[in-house]
Amino acid sequence: MTGRHRKLLLSLAVLAFWLGLWFVASKLVGQELLLPSPLQVFRRFLQLCGTQTFWHTVGTSILRVLTGILSATLLGVLLAVLTESSALLKALLSPVMALVKSTPVASFIILALIWLGRGILPAFISGLMVLPVVWASVSAGIAAQDPQLLEMARVYAFSRSRVFRRITLPTVLPYFRSALSSALGLGWKAGIAAEVLTVPQPSIGKMIFESKLYLETTDLFAWTLAVILLSLVIERVLLKLVRRIGGKGGAADA
Repeated sequence: MTGRHRKLLLSLAVLAFWLGLWFVASKLVGQELLLPSPLQVFRRFLQLCGTQTFWHTVGTSILRVLTGILSATLLGVLLAVLTESSALLKALLSPVMALVKSTPVASFIILALIWLGRGILPAFISGLMVLPVVWASVSAGIAAQDPQLLEMARVYAFSRSRVFRRITLPTVLPYFRSALSSALGLGWKAGIAAEVLTVPQPSIGKMIFESKLYLETTDLFAWTLAVILLSLVIERVLLKLVRRIGGKGGAADA
């Protein structure tokens, strides 16, 4: 048995343990209103997946949140390049980024709701949570470039594009991947939290809010399961895309 198979079996065993614990707890409670069983939740989740409304709601939330995440990622990379080129700009921007990282998401949601519409606010909140993570990691990656390699590139008169492909990109890319891995989950959760508080229509957050409001606990768990699964899928797809882009860039340069 390979290490990969052992890791898979261990993951399945851990999942089975927690599902079993959940099942036992639901039987001890004995009230679906308080704690539905995993079978009830999974059955309801499959029922939701069979409806057009579910996919329309999911698609709208994904588009809304990913717009904020991707916009903030691009802005974070741009700001990292600018701040690593200007000590003054970095000194001015660092406290703002620290403030964003330390302020609770709920505070930003309530404040932003004063100025922004319900439809755009989840995208804004997602981006706001992602921005400092991407900026900090990409800045660290740029600062980590080997000065001797940069000096060699200057001596041999490398073009800017060649310096970027041969030195900057290989150095920064691992930092960027790490930032994206953390930022995707953070941005997705923040975006859904913003939807729960602002209830734009249609949205996953609205469905979660209404499930709680009408005491539809099974639906609440089913929509929460959807949020978790979507988070895993989005993270895997985007990280795989980043790896492919990085690999193609290196292959093309070689």
